[in-house]
Amino acid sequence: MNKIELEKIKKKALEEHIPIIMDDTLEVISKYLKDLKPKKILEIGTAVGYSAICFSEFLDENGIIDTIERDEERIKEAKENIKKAEVVDKINIYEGDAVEILPTLNEKYDVVFIDAAKGKYPFFLNEALRMLSENGIIFADNILYKGYVMSGYNKHKQRTAVTNLRKYIKETTENPYLNTEILEVGDGLAVTKKER
Repeated sequence: MNKIELEKIKKKALEEHIPIIMDDTLEVISKYLKDLKPKKILEIGTAVGYSAICFSEFLDENGIIDTIERDEERIKEAKENIKKAEVVDKINIYEGDAVEILPTLNEKYDVVFIDAAKGKYPFFLNEALRMLSENGIIFADNILYKGYVMSGYNKHKQRTAVTNLRKYIKETTENPYLNTEILEVGDGLAVTKKER
């Protein structure tokens, strides 16, 4: 992977206010990935490809990342970035809406990274659980959503997102078959594994 290009991609995304994974969140996930050496990662929400490029470093030999993005501009930029970072053989982009694409996938993934429409997190969770391998991990980014999720926040504009993020937390923390930690890094990160 070309680290110099990766830094340029990050700088440009930050300058253009494109939401990319925060450094401390990336650091936490990287530790898990280092131990896990995943063969297959599913990412829901590619944006400009930054997180997928970062994760590609930890893939097992011949490992692959499937990532889903519906925004055409972002897809175009992600493809260019993946090429510049020299990881074309490791990242495969599904173009379209994750809500439509996920039900068509029948792979097994060692890691699922959820970072797309907040209002769809419970749906993404169900799909992720269906495809998660035995020792797999699901990461859900922005789970605390600017602090709104744990506060009494109920403004109309963000209500759907906040309600569904709360639902995601409830489903992952109250399910006896799952073990979930909510970490206060970045904008909140939920780390979910299947119980042994």
